[in-house]
Amino acid sequence: MDDYRRIADRIADDITGGRLRPGQQLPPQRAFARRYGIAPSTAGRVYAELVRRGLVVGEVGRGTFVRATEPDGQPGRALAETAGAASVNLELNYPSTAGQSELLAPALAPLLRPDALAQALRPAAAAGTPAAREAVASLLAQGGLRSCASRILFTGNARQAIAATLASLVRPGGRVGVEPLTYPLVKEIASRLGIVLVPLAADAQGPLPEGVAAAHRSAPLSALYLQPTLHNPTSRTVGAGRLEELAGVVHRLGTPVVEDRIWSFLHPGGTPPLAALAPGLVHLVDGLSKRVAPGLTAGFTVVPEGRTEAVARAIRSGGWSAGSFALEAAVRWIADGTVDRLVAAKRQDARRRQRLVAEALAGFTVRSDPAAYFAWWELPAPWRGDTFTAAARAHGIAVTPGTAFSVDPSRTPDAVRLGLASAPEPDLARALATLAGLARGGPGMT
Repeated sequence: MDDYRRIADRIADDITGGRLRPGQQLPPQRAFARRYGIAPSTAGRVYAELVRRGLVVGEVGRGTFVRATEPDGQPGRALAETAGAASVNLELNYPSTAGQSELLAPALAPLLRPDALAQALRPAAAAGTPAAREAVASLLAQGGLRSCASRILFTGNARQAIAATLASLVRPGGRVGVEPLTYPLVKEIASRLGIVLVPLAADAQGPLPEGVAAAHRSAPLSALYLQPTLHNPTSRTVGAGRLEELAGVVHRLGTPVVEDRIWSFLHPGGTPPLAALAPGLVHLVDGLSKRVAPGLTAGFTVVPEGRTEAVARAIRSGGWSAGSFALEAAVRWIADGTVDRLVAAKRQDARRRQRLVAEALAGFTVRSDPAAYFAWWELPAPWRGDTFTAAARAHGIAVTPGTAFSVDPSRTPDAVRLGLASAPEPDLARALATLAGLARGGPGMT
């Protein structure tokens, strides 16, 4: 075995044996090389091997740190694999309000007649039905998008709508500009489609138009994926002025955009969708899982003129079509006002939960919006995202480390996202209090 692998094995044993603890910094590579009497290039290979095994994480300008070790001694396993063991899960984020099932049930009753059920269980085309298109168009009109019924296509959920839209726009190897922190499943979708994600320069207001242009100059961008309203994980909403500037730059470059509006229903009276400012380029993606319920839902995308068949073809080839039963249910829930009532209840619910965050985490650096169902917590030193996530899990609480959202693996924010929607409010309040105490105590107090 090569020398560098033998040394990597020794460091790995120290990590799994607890002699090197999560969050502990390894020496600079030159100091490590002197300690082991090896060449600096060999030290670099040792560190690269440890990164490959998921035991450490390297950060440009900061150093190399031991990653969190799971309870079974397997460093680097994804939190999602063990989150089910947590008694309070702030990683999942599925809004549900009291009496939700009672609100949903009446509209489904007519579908249970044999004749109606036979119709509702037929395969659905990507274009859905005229009734479904008109119902969703009326829903989107409340957010500022009008005259779009003929350009709406349906998928099983919003994630599938993102995947189908990107697949229709970007060839394998193509570059897609995204915010530096982005929806983790977009990273997975890009990996499966062979797409390269390019982090765009951004500030507190959102992506910088000049950053989009600069990324495109370095090598052409095939598309952008953006979350202008209640960005996940930071809750930031792009202001009207910046949105117009972004619309101007994509017009000038001719770059298509996938605009994710999945959380926009929580932000009434906000800025208009980017799709309203650049309808010839923007593909708007939304869905019903957050508005209604995750178990019976539909995703949809509003595409520019002339793009309907290309996106429909991607939906068919990916097997991402919506179910007819879900579309029929959605038509009824939208028409009878059920969706509006659920949205109103969830807006109130989100604001109550944000007040719990503000009370429990007062004094910490938390980025959020009073309307959002999540919060981005920039942890106090010396906490790191990985180690805090592991410590929280040891207390029975699942949170999402900042690394899950970071597009550039060399830049890992010392932050966690708190999903506020799924836990009952009393459990959420207790979990937030526990996390606040944990953060104040520091890694040595866990």
